[in-house]
Amino acid sequence: MNTPDDVKASVREKYASIARSNDQGDGSCCCGSAGDELEVTMIGDDYDGVEGYVADADMQLGCGVPTDLAEIQSGDAVLDLGSGAGLDAFTARHITGPDGRVVGVDMTPEMVKKARANAESLGFENVSFLKGDIEDLPLGDAQFDVVISNCVLNLVPDKATAFSEMYRMLKPGAHFCVSDIVVRGALPEAVRRSAEMYAGCVGGAIEEEEYLALLEAAGFEDVDVVRRKTINVPDEALLKRASEEDVATFRDGGAIESITVRGSRKV
Repeated sequence: MNTPDDVKASVREKYASIARSNDQGDGSCCCGSAGDELEVTMIGDDYDGVEGYVADADMQLGCGVPTDLAEIQSGDAVLDLGSGAGLDAFTARHITGPDGRVVGVDMTPEMVKKARANAESLGFENVSFLKGDIEDLPLGDAQFDVVISNCVLNLVPDKATAFSEMYRMLKPGAHFCVSDIVVRGALPEAVRRSAEMYAGCVGGAIEEEEYLALLEAAGFEDVDVVRRKTINVPDEALLKRASEEDVATFRDGGAIESITVRGSRKV
């Protein structure tokens, strides 16, 4: 069984590989999947028409557009967890304007380097990127009006600690809006492995009910799913690693979903 450190090392290398491939013009895959067997699909929402969109920062790693529903205001301080090359951070910066502040945190040095280069090329002095672990953020308490994240928290081994860190970052009464991957119903291990090959961000996904309960246990109030989208993994993809019986079990009430969740810190 992989340890939490093993999981982090695997995720870090996967995202580093995507950053390097993108620098070489090879493109990227949804949620960081990589490998010879891959037949990945983009499951994220389309950023076409999203104001503040920066094409050079779009690594096609998301499963939603959290800034759409984050209720960011002009002048807000925004924290982006797992910021990658800066896509959502730059979208948030468009909303906060020059009087706001956006900080992105990512554990992959290659992604942080890429995000910083993008910010410099755009001349954004109020957007910064830090290397750090979501479970141990390198920032002081209660600094931010909004915390956002896009298809990253499901990959974190210790979600309870990650959610507690989110809570610590927010000012009293401030809120978060994150897009993430969850599962509903039975998800046999062989089906999970097949789904990860199709859309790598399925890795680490937990039951929606457990996900929401962990957020509430961290202290958040008014936790609510404000958008959901089913990830349709075709049978032919599942059957590459799973049996027909496993697939039938999954299809009988099971689902893999992208959800966008909001909640707030107590005043």
